[in-house]
Amino acid sequence: MRLVSYSTAPSFTPQPGLLLDERVIPLPYSNLLEIIQAGETVWRGVNAILDRQQGQRPFERLDNSIPLVEIRLHAPIQPISLRDFYAFEGHVKAAFGNRGRQIPEEWYQFPVFYFSNPMPVFGPDETVPIPGYTQEMDYELEIACVIGKAGIDIPPEKAEEYIFAYTILNDWSARDIQRLEMRVGLGPAKGKDFAFSLGPWLVTPDDLLVRHTDRPGVYNIDMKAMVNGVLKSQGNLKDIHYSFGDLIARASAGTSIYPGEVIGSGTVSSGCLLELTQGQGPWLQPGDRVTLEIEHLGKLSNQIQ
Repeated sequence: MRLVSYSTAPSFTPQPGLLLDERVIPLPYSNLLEIIQAGETVWRGVNAILDRQQGQRPFERLDNSIPLVEIRLHAPIQPISLRDFYAFEGHVKAAFGNRGRQIPEEWYQFPVFYFSNPMPVFGPDETVPIPGYTQEMDYELEIACVIGKAGIDIPPEKAEEYIFAYTILNDWSARDIQRLEMRVGLGPAKGKDFAFSLGPWLVTPDDLLVRHTDRPGVYNIDMKAMVNGVLKSQGNLKDIHYSFGDLIARASAGTSIYPGEVIGSGTVSSGCLLELTQGQGPWLQPGDRVTLEIEHLGKLSNQIQ
């Protein structure tokens, strides 16, 4: 099941919809976060709409469905929190290697995350402003999961029960600011404070079953990033060191997680300019368009300005 936040002219007021065969079926709720937080009864109702529509011929489907080409897509949800992990060993090795260091032993003891600002979320094809305080703007190719129900002290093998859906995450970074913050030993903070992108839609786990591996929340799906149409990054979620089960177990250790929280995988190996240029640049420039593409999850494209 694919769920979108979309709008139409003239108001362009975002509302939730169900994506089916390049058409969007409006859903009778305020937003996707409301659907997620409402729980399994509402989810089953949305699934019933999908099942009913899939059982009909195209010309018999709901009259109020809208062609995808006629709508504007927005970020699927406004997260209530954003934890971003550091879970791909290749990315961690490259990041520390840029500083002439080995991966710390502690990284292999447990998955590490930071809390990012959940407010400045951008959706597909939105222009992302470069903050005036950076000269080293970077993209980061990631997958995120959206939590679907509350829990605490969740074991990794049970974690998939708490995942509502997956989406693409671009964790934009101001590398010069981040570099200074990390030298102080507290961060990243302002280096990540200004923007992140989500989208183009939410994909529920049932749509990914054919690519599931033997690890909780991990799928064999290719990931890539293009800048101005040129392929820059390429990886696969199956290469993640810590599974999404491990990430959720860590996030929920001793504290509750709630519907609508977003958990990022961290950057896939080769998934940013920091790695590709050994931290030297060139970096993104005004007018550049960054497109992240992940199998089964779609394409998330933004121009920076």
